[in-house]
Amino acid sequence: MTCAPPPDAAAARGLSIRYPYAQADALGPLDFTVETGERVLLLGPSGCGKSTVLHALTGLLPSAIPATRTGRLQLFGADVDTRSPAEWADRVAFLFQDVEQTLVGFTVADEVAFALENRAHPPHTMAAAVAEAMTRARLPENWHARRIATLSGGQKQLVALAATLAQGGDLVIADEPTASLAPHAAHLLAECILAPGRTALIVDHRLGPLLDRIDRVVVLAPSGRLLVEGSVDKVFAHHGATLVAEGIWTPAAVRLRQKLQDAGHPIPPLWRVEDLAAHLPPGLDLAPFLLPPPCTPGPEVVRLEHADCAPPFGPVVLRDISLSLHAGQVLGIMGPNGAGKSTLAACLAGLAPPKAGLRQGPPGALAFQNPEAHFSTDSPRAELALLGLAPDRIARALGDWGLSAQADQHPFTLSMGQKRRLALALLTETDRWPVLILDEPTAGLDLRGAAHVAACLRALAQAGRALAVITHDADFALSVCDRVVVLAEGGIAAEGRASTILGDSAVLHSVGLAPPEVAPLLHRTTLVRC
Repeated sequence: MTCAPPPDAAAARGLSIRYPYAQADALGPLDFTVETGERVLLLGPSGCGKSTVLHALTGLLPSAIPATRTGRLQLFGADVDTRSPAEWADRVAFLFQDVEQTLVGFTVADEVAFALENRAHPPHTMAAAVAEAMTRARLPENWHARRIATLSGGQKQLVALAATLAQGGDLVIADEPTASLAPHAAHLLAECILAPGRTALIVDHRLGPLLDRIDRVVVLAPSGRLLVEGSVDKVFAHHGATLVAEGIWTPAAVRLRQKLQDAGHPIPPLWRVEDLAAHLPPGLDLAPFLLPPPCTPGPEVVRLEHADCAPPFGPVVLRDISLSLHAGQVLGIMGPNGAGKSTLAACLAGLAPPKAGLRQGPPGALAFQNPEAHFSTDSPRAELALLGLAPDRIARALGDWGLSAQADQHPFTLSMGQKRRLALALLTETDRWPVLILDEPTAGLDLRGAAHVAACLRALAQAGRALAVITHDADFALSVCDRVVVLAEGGIAAEGRASTILGDSAVLHSVGLAPPEVAPLLHRTTLVRC
């Protein structure tokens, strides 16, 4: 007698979703499966419906998120509608994209225990489960009573990870889980939710820590229909050019290969940097393909002198910081989660005066990690109109930022990538601010959106703005930043030319960061001082 194979963990047949008042489906029709024990990566451009798929899987859409759903959707062989979203929580753990909207506990221990409390776990087993989950997520023991509000964005994401682990679902669904995480923490997350034998469906744009743990890739087209699916090798090596053309994130080697192809240097289909290196033309200078154009820094615009920086109502987290921003230059701010990057940004912008030392220079604008903090009206068009822009300028800005189709949609109904693009447009489409500081501007953005941010930053620098960008994406930092400062242990651990700092793997690894994917190729660049 043979045992029947287990049912698919998730399966969709003819799945289509349409939101209220929309003129077209946001998704589908779409067929896909996640087999038990399979780890699936869901990719696609911003706004194609990736988060919609995840919300539909447990019935949150349409039970909590208004929408019309057609087609068949099943979990573990049962129709999703046979149980409520809360009832599915015993088998499905959901790590949401916007951690700020999902954390409900007052303290870290409260948050990790929340799902178990709702399932009426006995107190003694709950305490053990909370302790184990916090250990697996590498949260310090003394964080049990720490208030959630005192954590950085990346630290909150790790708390959400611990809560997901404590839940113990048979299927883990994760929406952009590494967006706010430093590389060391992102690898930890991948180890926890993408371990061999685990069943997972994950949406993410930062592919580095994930790809060696992915069994199958499902790619959605901008229309919300299936574009391509298959193994990592099949999707990225043989369909890489299609993905790049659609603005979908790919490994760095795929993007570099496409640039070389466009420049007349044929390279065979591949997706690993080490494979690409073997096919590079002898003597080819990669600087134009990897580094920003040379800059001529202008005068100093903002300077911190021996500054002690602290968040509002919080303790000092950075001491004796001396740092300057120059017109025409982009500074990268990097460091592990909780190192004080956002605090430094607020201090540089003049939003959080230093507790000691001096800040000199005009006030600046800060693009917050949570883009919704920038919105105050009922549409992207109205948000841009508040800047005093003429109608034709508004239309051009909407087109430049890929928001023309969403011009009159409420900002809070946009996808996370669309929200971030709108927030960046509100700061960059005006010349009001001589100083601009962007906190994780590429989080949630697809390849096209990140490329637009990079081009915008370089154009603003060329126009004489002083800019700083906080990012965990070393390849993005390499492509857009002239200089980089690395924060760790309450101070500046390293500072210098971006290509020098990002090429120093020893320094980066010592603070839990990772070098760019293209780091092995940096010796093929002509380094230009800035």
